[in-house]
Amino acid sequence: MRVKTLFLETRPNFLILSLVLVFLGTSIASYYGNFSLAYALIATIGLLLAHIGVNTLNDYFDYKTGIDLATKRTPFSGGSGFLPAGLLRPSHVFWLGMGAFLLAVPIGIYFVVVSGWLLLPLLIVGAICVLLYTPHITRIPWPEWAPGLGMGTLPVIGAYFVQTDSYTFAAVMAAVPSGILVHNLLLLNEIPDLEADKQGGRKTLPVVLGMGRASVLYSALTIAVYAWVVGCVIGGLMPAFCLVALATLPVAIKAIQGALSHSDEKNLVPALGQNILVVMLTQVLIGIGYILAAVF
Repeated sequence: MRVKTLFLETRPNFLILSLVLVFLGTSIASYYGNFSLAYALIATIGLLLAHIGVNTLNDYFDYKTGIDLATKRTPFSGGSGFLPAGLLRPSHVFWLGMGAFLLAVPIGIYFVVVSGWLLLPLLIVGAICVLLYTPHITRIPWPEWAPGLGMGTLPVIGAYFVQTDSYTFAAVMAAVPSGILVHNLLLLNEIPDLEADKQGGRKTLPVVLGMGRASVLYSALTIAVYAWVVGCVIGGLMPAFCLVALATLPVAIKAIQGALSHSDEKNLVPALGQNILVVMLTQVLIGIGYILAAVF
């Protein structure tokens, strides 16, 4: 068993999301006068471990249910492909995921001790999203809320909390776009997997709503992200510099066009890549907006 294969099984290209989430939460905290490089780094390690856990457990359970054997894999969706190809044993993938999650637990406990017990409910919800998402939550209509919350909004709020020891309404509102963007990351990536997910008993939005309505919902939620940022700036909940996030709107429009023409794979596959760019870069730009506001 190659170490490189195990590393690639974690899907490191998607782990960049964890870095982005902590960066955004830290940027918000620094804008309000709170910044700890040590806490930011420790939070990054904890979130990366949790993210590795959800990625690898997702592959394990999708293989066990047969979904990965029927999935039409793209460069941006469909899992790592290592289990169907026989390059890794299911038990190794399972324990890689559980091991990463268990390593994240002490980091969570540490932050509860040093930052306060109010962090505990957030960590519990996050753990539920990691452990139950693939085997259980995907069997319930609209499972996309779990990654949107557990790998979107909550990590941003958590990174903010461990550096400020508090929750604020403004910080929560600033974390909402992350939840929508990660929700949409899953939603669009599920369209190529519709038939495999349906056979495997998943009730994703493309399965429940159909590709057409799911694409329309994706488009509406994407536009809602930009409307949310503009509304928060107008309402004084985010600094005006955060409007720099609107720079990704042209790419988002291309992703929407590809999603709405989902029946043509030549349009859909590029849209998946464009959507990932929107998810990552929009959050980075919001964070940069907070940093610029703190400086100027």
